[in-house]
Amino acid sequence: MLDTRCSMLDARCSMLDTRRRERHMTYKSYRDLDIYKKAHKLAIETHEMSLNLPNFELHEEGNQIRKSSKSVKSNIVEGFGRRRYKQEFIKFLIYSISSCDETRDHLDTLYETKSLNSKNQYAYFCEEYDHLGKMINNFIKSVDEGHKTRIQNRESRIKNGKLL
Repeated sequence: MLDTRCSMLDARCSMLDTRRRERHMTYKSYRDLDIYKKAHKLAIETHEMSLNLPNFELHEEGNQIRKSSKSVKSNIVEGFGRRRYKQEFIKFLIYSISSCDETRDHLDTLYETKSLNSKNQYAYFCEEYDHLGKMINNFIKSVDEGHKTRIQNRESRIKNGKLL
């Protein structure tokens, strides 16, 4: 009975590992990444929201939140461009999380100083940036566990000196 359970668990783990590898290897562009899509959408929405801030905040905190929200997606893009090197990829994804946290901090400041006076808008952006941070963190784990360079992929397809 125990052997049956172990073999079933082994089969499930193997299936999950295969799915993770397939999912990770199907990305041809940073535009295929869900984290990029969400970061891009939020950067646009944050930019539009910041243009409605009071004039005195438009060029101070408004400028900072625009920069940090765009930095989230830009670091995902730059990391993707360096994806062949696992640690470089992860480093830029961590920068992306940092920018996500910075954006969240700017939201808090704007809300607490009453420059952003819509509680619904504040709640929406906080929830979305918190969720994006979790998504990026999970993506980092995925990269860390299943990352292979093109060379490693090629070597794994070679059997007895022949490319499969």
